[in-house]
Amino acid sequence: MQRQRWFEIHDQPWFPAFLRDLTTEALEAVWIANRTYHPIAERLREAVRRSGAHRIIDLCSGGGGPWAGLYEEVADGGAVTLCMTDFYPNARMLCRTAGGAVAAWKKSVDARHVPAELRGFRTIFSSFHHFDPEAALAMLTDAFEQRQGIGIFEGARRSGWTMLAVTAVPFLGFREAVRARPVRWDRILWSCVLPAVPAVLWIDGLLSCLRSYSLEDLRELTAGLSAPDYEWQIGDERSGRVPIRYLIGTPKGSR
Repeated sequence: MQRQRWFEIHDQPWFPAFLRDLTTEALEAVWIANRTYHPIAERLREAVRRSGAHRIIDLCSGGGGPWAGLYEEVADGGAVTLCMTDFYPNARMLCRTAGGAVAAWKKSVDARHVPAELRGFRTIFSSFHHFDPEAALAMLTDAFEQRQGIGIFEGARRSGWTMLAVTAVPFLGFREAVRARPVRWDRILWSCVLPAVPAVLWIDGLLSCLRSYSLEDLRELTAGLSAPDYEWQIGDERSGRVPIRYLIGTPKGSR
């Protein structure tokens, strides 16, 4: 296993919850504005279809992940609903998703042990590297044993180009904070006047790259999770500005 056990600031229990929410919201605004995860939309849509699921359970959603700009492409007009969850549920996300095709789970959800009532195709965007190998294996094992589909997508990687690109994220976050409507005093204060959010975006972005799982690591994690009725896909999607690493597990014969 090549992955290193670093830590990120906004993961820590002592990190203020309001700053954690502002940091994840800023990062997600950058993803949406730059269409970072759109290159994997077709691959994810096909995986959901193969799994036979009619609901997507997004884990570690933060303030909503990239879904604001991605859901319509993945749903593709079909009857696929989306439920966003997090270990630390974001209050603003709960307010924005009051029902309909996109909703938020109010209770804390441990991605290693997803509650039985949350059945559906699981997704994790830019959060898998937050988990050490034991926890990452637990997440994969839970999906495998429950025969639920799972899709893990990461832009972070241990490469010089990616780590260099991370230096642009604080500036992009600043730009999105200024553009965002409605104007919020807390966003302006902590992103522009006292740039705590851009600082955390930069530091945690570099640490994310150092903590990321390589293709070999992902193969090692899934090596013991083999069955005739379940398959894994591991690779890099390189059609966008930022290569996206993916790990997709789907139960066979679901349709």
